[in-house]
Amino acid sequence: MTKRRIFAGAKLRSLRDGRGLRQTEMAQRLGISVSYLSQIEHDDRPLTPALIETLARDFPLDWQDFEEDAATRRFAALREAAADPLFAQSLSADQLARVAEQQPAFADQFIAMHAAYRRAGQRLEIVDEALDADTVQGSRLPWEEVRDWFHEAGNYVGVLDEASERLGNTLRGAALTPAIEGLELYLRNSLSVSIVYAASAGVRDFDAQMGHLVIDQGQPVESQRFQLAHQLVALALRSEISAIVEGAKLRTAASRQLLSVGLANYAAGALLMPYARFREEARSVRHDIDRLRQMFGVSFEQACHRLSTLQRPGQRGVPFFFCRVDMAGNITKRHSATRLQFARFGGACPLWIVHEAVAIPDRILVQLAETPDGVRYVSMAKGLVKPSGSYDRAPRRYAVALGCEIDHAREFIYADGLDHKSERAATKIGVSCRLCPRPDCDQRAFPPSDREIIVDPDRRNIVPYRLKEPQ
Repeated sequence: MTKRRIFAGAKLRSLRDGRGLRQTEMAQRLGISVSYLSQIEHDDRPLTPALIETLARDFPLDWQDFEEDAATRRFAALREAAADPLFAQSLSADQLARVAEQQPAFADQFIAMHAAYRRAGQRLEIVDEALDADTVQGSRLPWEEVRDWFHEAGNYVGVLDEASERLGNTLRGAALTPAIEGLELYLRNSLSVSIVYAASAGVRDFDAQMGHLVIDQGQPVESQRFQLAHQLVALALRSEISAIVEGAKLRTAASRQLLSVGLANYAAGALLMPYARFREEARSVRHDIDRLRQMFGVSFEQACHRLSTLQRPGQRGVPFFFCRVDMAGNITKRHSATRLQFARFGGACPLWIVHEAVAIPDRILVQLAETPDGVRYVSMAKGLVKPSGSYDRAPRRYAVALGCEIDHAREFIYADGLDHKSERAATKIGVSCRLCPRPDCDQRAFPPSDREIIVDPDRRNIVPYRLKEPQ
């Protein structure tokens, strides 16, 4: 079998120019000589598996643009699967390249098997926590069913995202994002909706029969703008939203209505933060949330949430996890495009920085964390206070968290200053006490569901029991 060679000189040169790197700097990053790099950039030499491995590790987002054909995508997927901490000994780039090239059917089956393994692990966590919450299959509440639907969709709804982006591009003109006046004009002229800003018990009130929209004037301007966008897409993209809801096959009318609302919220985010422009700007500022929210006129939470949806095939963003936690530690929003999965019932790990952020509003906290499988994450968390506009209505207090695996640290401004390589720098966290296998955590609230405990009446540690070793 002839060994396939990859020539990508123009793309590699474009990558280097886009990062503002000189040939000497790029050659140093790749561990090769300047003359060798020059030969590659002029297509005199192909990319070797070792160079592909380095590019994928050091430039993960840019590397996606190289992965155009099936063979290259297979190698990338095989490399990711083989890097799972499940495997004690990793394979070299050359070994993986030989498997991908000489045994493509085996490579595809290995990739599929690893994906099935990860899905099975997530389902076991769901079953375990569902049993702990005294629930049974088929008894999920409507909001749980909708949450799971978005999780299965990867938090990306392509048809709706692309339709919202097209609509947003017609409204925004030369600006990055549609202005509030443009949204109002479209609602009035194209959708025959009258708009009033007034004190209101809710944030948005739409009379479908009269075509009349009331927006609570006590909200911050970015929230008002989001509610305008929500109503606009709910009407303009009604057929697309209805088709998705119909195909979701949810059990109850309440679930279908909640999904419809969730899809309109999703589309509103895509309208205000059009995919291609938002992804481009996010990369240019290394995912600095404050800069992004100012550029696009959105809230801190809205910008975080949008970053978690950038999963368009061929144009993926950094795979982030995102969540929102209230003052009681309840996770009220969640999504993860990483290997990190959130507890579905009960509280999250108390060692996670997001809990501290709830109590310290308007301050960004950063944490290097490590899960029991050995994967490290950079987490950014910020406590937020959403004003109610009235003294007799308490403001909402919560925190949002956004994070990525350590491989993407160069793309995440909040990772700057962290000691990525130190063994002791990372906080040892878990999904939840119910699922965490760590035997020596001082913050453990209760033992893991699959382990027996040993109690010694004559000895008391911080946690009043020890975990029995698994058989």
